[in-house]
Amino acid sequence: MTVTIGSRVIGGGRPAYLIAEIGLNHNGDVDLAKELIDVAADAGADAVKFQKRTPDISTPVSMRDTLRETPWGTMTYLDYRHRVEFDRDQYIEVSDHALLRGLEWFASPWDAPSVAFLETLNVVAHKIASACLTDIPLLEAVRDTGKPVILSTGMSTMEQIDAAIEVLGTDRLVLMHATSTYPMEPGEANLRMIPALRDRFPGVPVGYSGHERGLQISLAAVALGAVAVERHITLDRTMWGSDHAASLEPTGLQHLIRDIRIVEEALGDGVKRVFPGERAPMAKLRRVLT
Repeated sequence: MTVTIGSRVIGGGRPAYLIAEIGLNHNGDVDLAKELIDVAADAGADAVKFQKRTPDISTPVSMRDTLRETPWGTMTYLDYRHRVEFDRDQYIEVSDHALLRGLEWFASPWDAPSVAFLETLNVVAHKIASACLTDIPLLEAVRDTGKPVILSTGMSTMEQIDAAIEVLGTDRLVLMHATSTYPMEPGEANLRMIPALRDRFPGVPVGYSGHERGLQISLAAVALGAVAVERHITLDRTMWGSDHAASLEPTGLQHLIRDIRIVEEALGDGVKRVFPGERAPMAKLRRVLT
């Protein structure tokens, strides 16, 4: 089965769909968001993804009054969440920039009002963050849009994944294997979950959302059949913010996308044949011909 997001078909032997996650790495700055969009476009990504919250709903009560040191001074966690959220005009500005650069764009809504907000902006898909996989009202709101859904499966049991898919259905679903550690160590990658999810949910495209340092694990995910790859991006991993350290800088993203396309070419079709490049060595080295 394939899933179409915007102009791209995911699965069915197509090239992997490459998502550059900006998330909150724009730190509430539209110009920084545009720079990150340019980084994604220049590297050859297919889409950029943001995060959309209604802070008064999505911020856990236990966290709201926690003080946090920020570039704008000490503020409560709730005030920080308000500070980094884009409003409608800002989203229109960054989405227009993404479209002008030839990228699809969408976001992870963290609450039902955010789903409605994103729908007014005509997003091509919705992404369910791993943290939201058990939020049934949110899953129902996303399902009811009729848009394609990308579901990350980090910090979740198989039973929880089953329950989420029971709500979402499989017709327009892309599953993303993920481990929600920031940054993730190799021993927690568990990449064999990619074929395991593919076996458990036949016909559902399965990709990989990574939070590791470096490129190797994402490349291995493609070799194991991941049909989509999502990685956080930043201008500088030392920037302030919770996701920057687990993100790829511009050169890293360029190298990742270049190397994914090389891996895809190298995978071939699994049919054994003698390639043209082998004929000269065969004539020179093979003594017994049949």
